[in-house]
Amino acid sequence: MKQMNGKKAFPNKSSGKKRIVLLLIGLAMAIALFLGVRTLAIYRSELPSFEQLHNIEPSLATKVYDRNGVLLKEYYTENRALTPFREFPDHLVKMLLSSEDQEFYDHWGISVRRIAIVAINNIARGRITGGASTVTQQVARMLFLDRSMTLKRKIKEALTAIKLERTYAKDEIIEMYLNQHYFGRGAYGVAAASKLYFNKRVPELSISDCAILIGMLKGPNINSPLNNPDKSFAARNRVLGSFYSVGAISTEVYDSLRSAVLEISPPKQVLGKAPYFTETIRQYIYKKFGENALYSGGLKIFTSLDANLQVAAEKAVAKKVDSLRARIGRTYSLADAAYTVFMPDTIDIYGDSIKIMKKVQGALISLDNSTGDVIAMVGGRSFVETELNRSYQSPRQAGSIFKPFVYAACIDNGFKTTDIVDDNPLVLNIPGSKQWRPHNFDSKFMGPITLRTAIKFSRNLAAIKLLLRISPAEAIFYARRMGITTPLPEVASLALGTADVKLIEMVSAFSVFPNQGIHIPYRMIHQIVDRHGRVLEDNTSVLKEEVLSEQTSFIMVDLMQSVINEGTGRGTRWRGFTRPAGGKTGTSNRFCDNWFIGYTPQITTGVWVGFDDRTSLGRNQDGAKNGVPIWTEFMITAHDSLPIMGFDEPDGIIHTDVCLESGEIATDRCLDVRNEVFVKGNHPTITCRLHPSGGLYDPLRHAKDPLPEDTSSDRTHF
Repeated sequence: MKQMNGKKAFPNKSSGKKRIVLLLIGLAMAIALFLGVRTLAIYRSELPSFEQLHNIEPSLATKVYDRNGVLLKEYYTENRALTPFREFPDHLVKMLLSSEDQEFYDHWGISVRRIAIVAINNIARGRITGGASTVTQQVARMLFLDRSMTLKRKIKEALTAIKLERTYAKDEIIEMYLNQHYFGRGAYGVAAASKLYFNKRVPELSISDCAILIGMLKGPNINSPLNNPDKSFAARNRVLGSFYSVGAISTEVYDSLRSAVLEISPPKQVLGKAPYFTETIRQYIYKKFGENALYSGGLKIFTSLDANLQVAAEKAVAKKVDSLRARIGRTYSLADAAYTVFMPDTIDIYGDSIKIMKKVQGALISLDNSTGDVIAMVGGRSFVETELNRSYQSPRQAGSIFKPFVYAACIDNGFKTTDIVDDNPLVLNIPGSKQWRPHNFDSKFMGPITLRTAIKFSRNLAAIKLLLRISPAEAIFYARRMGITTPLPEVASLALGTADVKLIEMVSAFSVFPNQGIHIPYRMIHQIVDRHGRVLEDNTSVLKEEVLSEQTSFIMVDLMQSVINEGTGRGTRWRGFTRPAGGKTGTSNRFCDNWFIGYTPQITTGVWVGFDDRTSLGRNQDGAKNGVPIWTEFMITAHDSLPIMGFDEPDGIIHTDVCLESGEIATDRCLDVRNEVFVKGNHPTITCRLHPSGGLYDPLRHAKDPLPEDTSSDRTHF
């Protein structure tokens, strides 16, 4: 082998090292380029857009309010209420930053120094001992990412945090953080947590309260004062230590706070006010706006209900229903199949299903006559016991409360209050069936009586004869105009209320009478407003439709005042209700459904009592016994703050003393005399021929308008 200058030929070592270094640098650059390209790809395609960042809408509870702003119910999947930054206590914000991110106002989304320190500590100890996420990164994770422990997720988190910092001010990011964070037991955000643990509003939180909540951030269930008081105590003190370390509190305050016992005051868990009413609202919102809007949309629903009157209504219904349940229990035994029911999925020691007594139920609806507002709604004795809303969902046999539609049709078609109807037995041939022999409630007959007497004492035979005189179709026409939508058969028994009706529709229909013939549809919702204050539904305008003449309505009011003052509803008077009022009792076949619907100029209220399966309440259990007491107790309370008012009399009404035997203008010799009301032009015009005057009585003196001379009799007999 040939040598050069006496030396062997070897490769240059320094040049080889250079090549290796260059290779490593190239590899590092390739890796960096790859990571950069990958990061850019993530930034462009997988991170939330600026539009998404600008339109962050956290899930908010829908709130239902009464007419006076009282909160009735909240619906949510995440119990959350937003609190603006300005309402956060200063110590809450400072405590958050001292514990979670002391450099928050100095970094731009991520803290490089903090990342380096945490990385060195984790490497030195051989395990993860802490995280380096800033408050902004935690917001990014809460809003847009999952909690997976991967490099890809951490890159996304850091980049999203940077975008958030470019989009929002620092205070807005803190606001998002405290309104988004989960604090356990379904409470999202500091407002819900404040209510859950302390029954306070956010501005009312003390330093200790805030320390408890901030201590829950890293473990909302583990550090919960309700779940683990000891761990919550330790977490609170760690937060107080951080707060003290930044000079936010003095040594004396710190020592005092860290030694204090945990103080929490969770509110009592309640079903919510007016559960039958709010459930009706919930179903409406769900159907019209959908599940997301109901449970996450932060809607505000302003309703017609009066929370104070609702309490009075529930109390009145419960009192009577409980009394009836006790009577049923005393009267019938568990051996009586008619009044008992087997409990599902239960057995006694002998392997037999357990029997219990059936439960009487009650319902009430009350309306503000001037607006149609539902101011009270009771759908049953207990919403926990049964959710069926008998005031709104459940049609029941009307009984005698249907009769006012018959009488209204008669008066509107020229009948007078003094017309005679024969309350005597009646036999009707029903095609394809046996003869029908209707009877009165008391199985007695009064013979010839006036229309006023017939409605006052709810005489069945009289109502049937009146219905046949005008036709069932005519009565149905008036019922429909006044708001009844349930099926109404064109049969004679309709006069006795054999058709099923809904309590809310009947109450709305009865309100036509005190409203001078104007039908105002009932309403439960005034406004629905979204989280941004936009009105989604506005029912504040009152809709009105004339369905009866003013004169007919006034005469019906006068007739139905007789029911309360002298007839089947007179129990309202001896129970203490003294205001001008009209109404009608009702009892269905076999004493199954008991009703009372009555009104003053301001309020119309209806009551129903019965069994769900139409079991009889018992012999002679009627609307006067079971409906009137509930109505009276509620209406006394409902009118406590209202002025005493009479019913407005329209033009075209005549008042005059009438002989009830002849139906003619009374003389000084008539024995049975009543001051009656008539529509002008359809009133008696001659003096009583059965009892000629002795010259001492002037009928014109007792009439509001002069009566024209006439020698003909115009009283109707049938």
